[in-house]
Amino acid sequence: MTKILSIIAVLGLTGCATAQNTYLKNGQQGLNIDCSGEAMSWAACYEKADASCAGTGYNIISTNGTPQPKDDDKTLGVDVGNYKTRSVLVVCK
Repeated sequence: MTKILSIIAVLGLTGCATAQNTYLKNGQQGLNIDCSGEAMSWAACYEKADASCAGTGYNIISTNGTPQPKDDDKTLGVDVGNYKTRSVLVVCK
């Protein structure tokens, strides 16, 4: 029981997308949004971008992430133990 609670606590702590201000080569200010981890998704990145840009919209400059594994690479059809990295670089409109 203690192990299950510990796992839930860790997943809860890693369940938030983070955004950091950054500057592009052309001097424009952007946001680097990280939504890595098993409990996250690309949708979490885009939701964080929308919230960070205060509803004004955003342009996606680039995306970076771990590709989806092939079915042969999964254990019993599930992708177990592979840490997912996802990040999106956006510029608010």
